Amino acid sequence: MICLAGGAVAAADVPPAGPVWGACPEDVVTRVTVLQCATVPVPLDYDEPDGEQIGIMVSRLASTKPDRRRGVLMLNPGGPGGSGLSFADDLVWLGIPASVLDSYDVIGMDTRGIGHSAPVSCGFTTDDGYLGNIPPYAVDEAAVAEQARNAKAVAERCAANDDDGRLRHVSTANMARDLDRIRAALGEEKASFLGYSYGSALGAAYASMFPERSDRIVLDSNVGDTHLDQDGIRRYALGAEETFPDFARWAAARYETYGLGRTPEEVRQTYFTLAERLDETPVNGVDGRVFRLATFAGLFGRTKYGLTAQGWQSLLDGGEATAELSAATPAPTDNAWSVFLAVTCNDVDWPSDVRTYRRAVAEDRERYPLYGAASANVLPCAYWPYEPEEPPVAIDDDGPANVLVVQNRHDPVTPHLGGELLDGKFGDRSRLVSVDGSGHGVYVVGDNACALNTTTSFLVDGKLPEDDLSCAVF
Repeated sequence: MICLAGGAVAAADVPPAGPVWGACPEDVVTRVTVLQCATVPVPLDYDEPDGEQIGIMVSRLASTKPDRRRGVLMLNPGGPGGSGLSFADDLVWLGIPASVLDSYDVIGMDTRGIGHSAPVSCGFTTDDGYLGNIPPYAVDEAAVAEQARNAKAVAERCAANDDDGRLRHVSTANMARDLDRIRAALGEEKASFLGYSYGSALGAAYASMFPERSDRIVLDSNVGDTHLDQDGIRRYALGAEETFPDFARWAAARYETYGLGRTPEEVRQTYFTLAERLDETPVNGVDGRVFRLATFAGLFGRTKYGLTAQGWQSLLDGGEATAELSAATPAPTDNAWSVFLAVTCNDVDWPSDVRTYRRAVAEDRERYPLYGAASANVLPCAYWPYEPEEPPVAIDDDGPANVLVVQNRHDPVTPHLGGELLDGKFGDRSRLVSVDGSGHGVYVVGDNACALNTTTSFLVDGKLPEDDLSCAVF
């Protein structure tokens, strides 16, 4: 069992050597910047800090204004399982303010287990039919039982592929310890952090485990804690219900183009009609679960609405052209999905009784009929081969007031409740910026000027709002 305090000491008192910067690997694709990359060694197991070491690859977009430079801003794009080596370039391409780039060396990374940082693999292939971190929609109890069998097979495959014993050490707590190793390797007394989605959990863990070494922490599109548990993933269903009306209004206003319904209520009914039809008779590989998953993914932002509507339209017109919906479903990515499972299952002890999931599916099918019988379904975590090595990181409200929680009111995967929960756990350390917006992601990736200016002011000048803030759409 790793003690969190012990982990903090190990990460701080044994600073690794400074990184040697060079060209990034060829698969780190950038559009508007030239990044440098380096590898920072960290212990595989923080209980044995002098034991086996693994390399964490980091990228750097250095400030060109040394007189304005404050320190380092570490990034995480979400997941868990998302590569972050090119994320600084993504943010520049999207228009992150120059004042932020002047103030920080922006540090991206592949966190442990991902890409160029000791990658792990469960051995997923394109033939598995595994759709990733969201279980399939369960139309009845038999579907829950079938998913339980599939989940058990996935967990067994992960164990069988864990030849080097790394899988059990991929956790949020260890990733947070890695962040502090990176901070020390960069020669910084403190580090700032900007994390989206799962990155909010990682940032919350870092600010809690190392409060005095955390500088300015921005948590965007929030999981609600330092980990994703059964309650957290069931909130996907809440997010879908809160966000779908935005798509329904958009589609109804374009009835003459797509024919999905003249009113938002009619668009919603079209969704249920198509889903139930595809449950009975799949079309060109699109069944009810794929349709629901693709529609859920289509709620992540307005830029996805058109493709989603075209997919629905193709099904209404006879179902011959369903490429739009197939394109909207997650592509098989062995490494990303393996890391998602490792972190999610290692962070917290999941229920192992299928009856627990059966009850949850039945409850959420009624509470959240759009998608509730999917996110409540059985995950491989129910059969995970490893017990958690430590309790989930507890959020520490005893520390500096240096956490800004940024959250859309309508977010399909991390609903506004997640921001409220996280802000409440940090207490006086944090402020919540609630944005009257729709989709997944606020700062830079969204278009709300109030949230952009508030977050930028915090990162550059350290101005935390006096009270929680609500940002309207103009």
